[in-house]
Amino acid sequence: MAERLKARGMLGELAAEFAGTMILILFGVGVVAQVVAGGIGDHDSIAWAWGLGVTLGVYVAARVSGAHLNPAVTIALAAFQGFSWRKVAPYALAQTAGAFVAALIVRFNYAEVLAKIDPGHTIKTQGVFSTLPGNGTLPVDTWGAFRDQVIGTAILLFLILAISDVRNNAPLANLAPVVVGLLVVAIGMAWGTNAGYAINPARDFGPRLASFLTGYHTAWQDQYGQAYFWVPIVAPVIGGLVGAGLYQALVGRFLPTEDEPEPGRVPAKESYETV
Repeated sequence: MAERLKARGMLGELAAEFAGTMILILFGVGVVAQVVAGGIGDHDSIAWAWGLGVTLGVYVAARVSGAHLNPAVTIALAAFQGFSWRKVAPYALAQTAGAFVAALIVRFNYAEVLAKIDPGHTIKTQGVFSTLPGNGTLPVDTWGAFRDQVIGTAILLFLILAISDVRNNAPLANLAPVVVGLLVVAIGMAWGTNAGYAINPARDFGPRLASFLTGYHTAWQDQYGQAYFWVPIVAPVIGGLVGAGLYQALVGRFLPTEDEPEPGRVPAKESYETV
């Protein structure tokens, strides 16, 4: 009985990660398709829609799975926050599957306008689904994009841990998804030039695979013809570990434990009523 309940619990967590990531990508890839193929909106609308997609995806999944929605987050939480390592691979697969399905929906819905602006389904609109160095046009090479993704994901994880740490000055639980969404908006506005701020292996690989299976035969390459798909997978994982490690080293280890009153604070009411 206990094993059955555990299996059902795990199934629920994976379903929540799938659904939350799908919501994230429906808004994120959808807005890029609208801007690139439809000519409606600009970089700011892309940044805001990605941030809102994160917020809504977290609201969908948070109660059941913790709403990681990102393998880099899952790995960092396993390395520094005690998340179970046995759940890492299943979570990553569920997140990637959610991103893949969402990208297929976007591809289907925007098929006509994508075909109109780019009949050959080339690098011109590949950026709708997956990232490219310099967003496919600027003079950024593979290693410049790799560096960018390490830094961007380090910022993401550092601040996610700061926002979610109950020992810190964390927002109320129901506002945390909004703050995390604003964090993603800020990263998009400040760190979107060199590599399109994937900062999430599932966000990039799932839609990249979907685009490849639906006519984008150069999906695994960048505009220089070099294999690029691995950069938004490997670099965010490294960056996530760096960011989480830095948070723990610079902030987390200095915070009081939950049952330890902060120096200089008035004790909680319960602590002196019983004296």
